[in-house]
Amino acid sequence: MTRRRWLAMVGTGMLGSGLLPGALSSRGWARSAHTPGCEGTDPEGIPVLIPPGLRPGALVAITAPASPVRPSELSAVTALLRSWGYRVRLARTVTAGGRYLAAPDQERAQELMELVADPTVDAILCARGGYGTLRMLPYLDWELFRRFPKPIIGFSDITALLLALYSRARVVTYHGPVATSRFDPFTAEWFRRTLALPEALQPWRLSNPQWRVLAPGRATGVLVGGNLSLLVATLGTPYEVDLRGAVLFLEDVGEEPYRVDRMLMQLALAGKLQQCAAVLLGRFRAPWGRFPSGMIGWQPPVEQIFRDYLAPLNIPVLAGLPIGHVLQKLTLPIGVRALVDADARTIALCSPSVNCERSREGS
Repeated sequence: MTRRRWLAMVGTGMLGSGLLPGALSSRGWARSAHTPGCEGTDPEGIPVLIPPGLRPGALVAITAPASPVRPSELSAVTALLRSWGYRVRLARTVTAGGRYLAAPDQERAQELMELVADPTVDAILCARGGYGTLRMLPYLDWELFRRFPKPIIGFSDITALLLALYSRARVVTYHGPVATSRFDPFTAEWFRRTLALPEALQPWRLSNPQWRVLAPGRATGVLVGGNLSLLVATLGTPYEVDLRGAVLFLEDVGEEPYRVDRMLMQLALAGKLQQCAAVLLGRFRAPWGRFPSGMIGWQPPVEQIFRDYLAPLNIPVLAGLPIGHVLQKLTLPIGVRALVDADARTIALCSPSVNCERSREGS
């Protein structure tokens, strides 16, 4: 189900307001390791904190930072996680209900922070996207996420939280399935290879001859990205992400080609596209797979729109990757350096996507 269809089904809800978050502190950072050939510097000058990986017996908490979910929708992922040897806790927001928000903004933010600070919780899996993540960002304490780094996983509307945590807290986050996703064998494999120990200690490499080369080349940079419309929504806010030297990955669904064009134009006018080292594209499907009445034949294919914006940049661009709103999806660590070889149709992590040690406050 697309974000747009979900919102159409659940209707309207409450308005909210927020408080400005605290200033960024550099205390308590742990630097991530880089392998030869992937050297680079953090444009912020602050080392990025990598959360610990999931060990057997880890407790995975499921929370709803955006739209509501029925507990019955979580039975499949709960059974799967337990079959992998993990324990599962359903947080209050997955049973709270609501209209298009799982709970009021402050309640969703408070629950997320409680789970982060809870020493028994090892990872946080978001229940679903939909809408509402942006609304709770002003209520989050970024220092808390740095003191207690844990994997936080999701996609779609959760992009706003993932990017904010990377840009404000300088913590690696994980763009992957939500709890209501179908964990097919491909999705399950790459979830574990990105998050689970000992699998995730070996940086992964993935190549597919069916990926399309929109622009050739080879480059390294920090993986940053997610849902295009949510990334654009952060521009001009305290949560705007830095794309200097980044490997930008993008996906979206339910957006007409002209709207994709408008969002890319906004990124270009903001000088963001020009800063990227490489671009990885998922699939972009218009609403229900068709154009609105009167627009048939008027809009170019989305892939051509990306070519128009990205070709002049002379950076490698790969399209057709399994990201976001597709059945089979990768789990990508936002904040970890990657190597892109468009000619070989390959992406590879330059370092482990998780830490093998459990971090301690101030370590």
